[in-house]
Amino acid sequence: MTQASRHRHPGFDKGIACFNAAGFFEAHEHLEDAWRAIPAAQGPEKLFVQGLVQVAVAFHHYSTGNRVGARSVLGRAVRNLTQNAAHCGGLEIEDLLASLQRWQMTLAEDTSTSLPFPVLTIRE
Repeated sequence: MTQASRHRHPGFDKGIACFNAAGFFEAHEHLEDAWRAIPAAQGPEKLFVQGLVQVAVAFHHYSTGNRVGARSVLGRAVRNLTQNAAHCGGLEIEDLLASLQRWQMTLAEDTSTSLPFPVLTIRE
């Protein structure tokens, strides 16, 4: 988020907080509100936030035992986040992407995991 990062939608920050507390369904709801508020003309920013929504959905699927759904949605999320990383809204994107890539490998291998959930950190 370029100029918008100074005026983030409240759902963005609420979504981040819920995600970091492992409230993935709630995070998805708040982030989706923020996504809806972004004008279509801000395509890359909108796609980046869509990627965050997808990350929350993927981990909600994982938390309910739907590993196939988690793997599928996580792949789309990583593509959206990677392709639009310049519009990250102040998030520490490198650490997030590294964590998501570890999760993708674990989910692809269909093995049990003791990986910690990713953390969404906002640079101030």
